[in-house]
Amino acid sequence: MTDTILKVQGVNKRFGGLQALSDVGITITRAQIYGLIGPNGAGKTTFFNVITGLYQPDSGTFELDGKPYSPSEPHKVAEAGIARTFQNIRLFPEMTALENVMVGRHVRTKATFFGAVLRTRGERAEEAAIKKRALELLEYVGIRKYADFQARTLAYGDQRRLEIARALATDPKLLALDEPAAGMNATEKMALRGLLSNIRKDGATILLIEHDVKLVMGLCDRVTVLDYGKVIAEGTPADVQRNPAVIEAYLGGAQKPAAGQEAA
Repeated sequence: MTDTILKVQGVNKRFGGLQALSDVGITITRAQIYGLIGPNGAGKTTFFNVITGLYQPDSGTFELDGKPYSPSEPHKVAEAGIARTFQNIRLFPEMTALENVMVGRHVRTKATFFGAVLRTRGERAEEAAIKKRALELLEYVGIRKYADFQARTLAYGDQRRLEIARALATDPKLLALDEPAAGMNATEKMALRGLLSNIRKDGATILLIEHDVKLVMGLCDRVTVLDYGKVIAEGTPADVQRNPAVIEAYLGGAQKPAAGQEAA
C-alpha cells in the first residue's frame, strides 16, 4: 500500500486565450488534510475541477493510490475513489437526509437491474445494508436526528454536513471539499473544523479548497498556494505563511487597502 493517495504533475489548462493552469501539481499522502488556496482567479477551482473530472486538462499525469488515474467523467471519478462536494450545495432538496446519503452509497452496490425489479433476497439485503450505513454516517456527522427530514428543511450548516456524509458514503480514497465553510458563521466553522479533524483521525484523506485562511492554516497538514494559475508555494502552513510570495500575492494583498482607500 502506497503512502501517496494522489499525485498530480504537469497540469496545464487553457480556456481560449487564457492560460488558467501552468504546470500545476500536488502530492497528497494518506490520512492528510491538504489545503489548496489562492486569491480569486488563481486557478484553484479550475485545478479542483480537473482533478474531479469536470474539466479535461490539456496535459498532465495523474495517479490515485499508486495507480494511473484518468479524471474523465464525474461518475467515473467517484467510482475510482474521489468524492467531492461543491461550493454551492447540491443536495436532492425534496429527498430526505437519509435518502441523500443512500444515493451516495449506491455507487458501491452490486445490485443488478433485474435484481432491483424482482426485489430478490440479495437485493433486499443489500438495500438494508445501505440504509444501515447511511444512518451510521448521519450519526457520524451529527445529524442522525434529521434522517427523515427533507434536505431543503435543514439548517445551512447541517446541509453542509449532509453533503459530507453523502460523499463519505462512497467510501472515497480522497474526500475533495470545495469551500465547505462558505456561508458559515464562526460557530459553524468551529464545528466543521472538529468534524474534518475527526474524519482525518479516522484515516480519511482530504483535499480542501477554502477561502478562510485561518481555517486552512489551523487545520491542514500541508498547503499549496496558486496565483495566476501557477504554484507559488507549497509546504506546511507555517512555511507557507512565511513565504514572501504568498504574503505579497495572497495574505498581504488581502490586507493592503487600494490606493486612495482606507483599510476596512
